[in-house]
Amino acid sequence: MRGYFGIGIENATKPMNVGSLFRSAHGFGASFVFALAANYTPRKGRSSDTSDTPGHVPFYSFPDVESMVLPESCALVGVELVADAIELPSFHHPERAAYVLGAERGGLSAKLLARCKFIVKIPTAFSINVGTAGAIVMYDRMICLTRFGRRPEWPGGESVPADAHVFGEPRIRRKMEAFRAAPPAIAERDR
Repeated sequence: MRGYFGIGIENATKPMNVGSLFRSAHGFGASFVFALAANYTPRKGRSSDTSDTPGHVPFYSFPDVESMVLPESCALVGVELVADAIELPSFHHPERAAYVLGAERGGLSAKLLARCKFIVKIPTAFSINVGTAGAIVMYDRMICLTRFGRRPEWPGGESVPADAHVFGEPRIRRKMEAFRAAPPAIAERDR
């Protein structure tokens, strides 16, 4: 899969939920995890984060929205049940993204929503556990951005393996070969 992603939570009060989210992030290949104005430390999350995510993946803790720093060209994607959010099955995931979920009671702050480039929602009847919501978002990203074979047409049918990746022609090498093969007068003129 090209690109990278990170995932985090704002204003979390239950370290068990954060640990569960981070454990799933580690399993799905997150490049970093973060907590924003949250009651969380890696030590507090150990009981649910049995893979010790902060020991293997960069962990960032930001005291507030203003102090949050993301890599250049990384799109902040809020996950929140708001009316104008894009439903997750219709969302095209950015190649470089940081997903942020809200606390168990209250969701994302207005300041953080304003910083988000995109806001998506999982089409559920009500809010679900933050660890579960994060896992759904990461699974959707993997399904959308990774190459898998086509699903069978019917239950129990055979799946079709993914086509082998085909590399394009090396453009720069072809231009250099043409330049070197050109008659000397043309080569001198192009310098």
